[in-house]
Amino acid sequence: MGRSRHVGWVAAGLVLGAGACYCIYKLMRGQRQGDRGLRLHPSRSAEDLTDGSYDDILNVDQLQKLLYLLESTDDPIIIERALVTLGNNAAFSANQVIIRELGGIPIIGSKINNPNHSIKEKALNALNNLSVNVENQVKIKVYINQVCKDVLSGPLDSAVQLAGLRLLTNMTVTNDHQHMLHNYITDLFHVLLTGNGSTKVDSSFLSLYDGHVAKEILLRVLTLFQNINNCCKKEGCSAMQPTFPKGSLFFLLYGEECAQKMRALVDHHDADVKEKVTVLPKF
Repeated sequence: MGRSRHVGWVAAGLVLGAGACYCIYKLMRGQRQGDRGLRLHPSRSAEDLTDGSYDDILNVDQLQKLLYLLESTDDPIIIERALVTLGNNAAFSANQVIIRELGGIPIIGSKINNPNHSIKEKALNALNNLSVNVENQVKIKVYINQVCKDVLSGPLDSAVQLAGLRLLTNMTVTNDHQHMLHNYITDLFHVLLTGNGSTKVDSSFLSLYDGHVAKEILLRVLTLFQNINNCCKKEGCSAMQPTFPKGSLFFLLYGEECAQKMRALVDHHDADVKEKVTVLPKF
């Protein structure tokens, strides 16, 4: 029983890390009122916002029109374009709040049930960007079960599967929603074992622990490490000193290269980063 629980936590850690490289590298490459009670007014100009030529950050009124368009149209091309535009705008922290307050999360979330795989992928991508905001996670968590089922039932290494894994990664960076993956751990572990390089964790993941990396990113990957380490402590992994398979997230995190990076971060100039490092294993 102890062995199976240990394997379960190992799998959980892998699930947490599977999409971490993609999500955090995306952050590194660029930092590119009311609720549903607000009356949303249709406008022909809303479609103009989805044609790919509009690069500006949308304001409240434009986001409002776009959400109405997404909710009211059955045209798959317009739906997909609207989701892409909303997803791009959800990369900005201010718009993450605005979209939530406009009641946009359930409008976007409803599209993950669309039979069109491209629409489903774009909806997952938009939710992934929105999930960076902790308050948004409270509303997005209702989709976790469906996302897990889609990840497990979809074609291996498909765009939908990878988009789902990225969303699950963001939703489980902290401890708040990790328990919701409990019933899916074994099957998710199988996906991670059989998937291609897009699904696995690359050794370059450790570069995210370099001292020059942006504070926001460092805190996220340190939190990931902290959560995995807490799970190991809880299950007695530290006392067992298990041998982790080469190439796994655990092999990277508990190896000498990572230990060197942690020792260097102890002297980091940012107090929050230093505090995070001090609660990790003594290297």
